[in-house]
Amino acid sequence: MSNADRHALIAKTVRDSAGATVQELAGLTGASEMTIRRDLDTLAAQGVLERVRGGARTLLLRGEEPPFALRAHEAVDAKRRIAAEVCALVADGETVLLDSGTTCLEVARLLRERPVTVMPLSLQAIHLFAETPGPATLMVPGGQPRAAEGALTGPLTLASLAALRFDTAVIGCCGLSAADGLTAYDLDDAAVKKAGIASARRTIAATDGGKLGRTAYAHVVPAALLHTLVTDTTAPAEEVAALEGAGTVVKTA
Repeated sequence: MSNADRHALIAKTVRDSAGATVQELAGLTGASEMTIRRDLDTLAAQGVLERVRGGARTLLLRGEEPPFALRAHEAVDAKRRIAAEVCALVADGETVLLDSGTTCLEVARLLRERPVTVMPLSLQAIHLFAETPGPATLMVPGGQPRAAEGALTGPLTLASLAALRFDTAVIGCCGLSAADGLTAYDLDDAAVKKAGIASARRTIAATDGGKLGRTAYAHVVPAALLHTLVTDTTAPAEEVAALEGAGTVVKTA
């Protein structure tokens, strides 16, 4: 098992069980207890979990959004497949609004190699485009980054979106269902997503199947406003059918 896979498994185990001991994690991963202790120290430094005597525990409260550093370890292969499918839907020369979040960051890794104009809504994606110049044209919005997330929000972000029109908006989510539509954990983030969707000719929602059928705190838009959903094979079949019934084209990566 690679370091990345082991870290992802440890993060998921601690999150799902609210905590775990070094011995439990060693048994689960097949790694030595010394290796697990180093892994826990690394993940604690990233804000993924809290180190306690003999193991680790989750930092999350019930209903709280998992931090960016933790989500970055989850469903990595699925997010990369989703990103590839999203990029296949984007034509050269398009103007693209790219939402914040870990799945959209994977989209950014691919779009920076394409002759498109992109406005990312997170510091992580902006840095990615800036550090490796390529054929993509980078547009940077105003705004205030949310702590740890790097997602840009606030009046300056909303003004940037209102001033422009995009061919495609690639939007992530915290929850998506046919009944409740697209939802987010944060009200400011929800406002930015809603403004981005309003400024685009079409909207592609990009999310792993674990978000489908879930509802977060802040409503963004009804599912009918999403032109296409790109998800993975873990998406619940009944929710996929309901979204298709609402008029959304669903593609499974």
